Amino acid sequence: MSGDVPVVNPWLAPSDRPGGTNGKPQRSVQLAPDGLTGPTAPQGAGIPPPERALPVARPDVGQGPAWWWLGAHGGAGVSALDEAVPGGRDAGRAWPSAAQTQPVVLVARSSARGLDAAQNAARQWASRMVTGVDLLGLVVVADAPGRLPRALRDRVRLVSGAVPRLWEIPWVEPWRLGEPHLPKACAALARDLTRLTRPA
Repeated sequence: MSGDVPVVNPWLAPSDRPGGTNGKPQRSVQLAPDGLTGPTAPQGAGIPPPERALPVARPDVGQGPAWWWLGAHGGAGVSALDEAVPGGRDAGRAWPSAAQTQPVVLVARSSARGLDAAQNAARQWASRMVTGVDLLGLVVVADAPGRLPRALRDRVRLVSGAVPRLWEIPWVEPWRLGEPHLPKACAALARDLTRLTRPA
């Protein structure tokens, strides 16, 4: 990065950063050419644990799915994604635990509450509070129709710098009505997850 681009700690809220926000949106890690938005492995030392942590499930000796959907909060959109993108399984709001490393996709709504929960979960992973997890990225599901307010767009960019990849799913009205629907964003998500979890 060039010297004039500020480096922002994705683990701190804007008010906690040196100098605060100064009325300007904060930048997070930019999207890399390979699609990565942030670290691909926990950082451990130097990452403070989150204030609220998701539980870790009891070890599962059975064969796991291709990946786990981990809702960072209630109502994140896991059920809709589970139906729209085959291959994954709902982790039941707990980090999976098994003898082999488990691929996990965080899921959160695009509301302030949802993004805070996603940041807490990412901090839990980064601080090595959970082990045996291959965090593939974060899916942000729109919490309302229309364009996100600027403050929430900035927050999505900030949180995306704390996870390997970011996928954004727009508002899907048929989901609200309980109707099956596969938006284009879900088709792209399915292709990416299939590629990432395909055996070598």
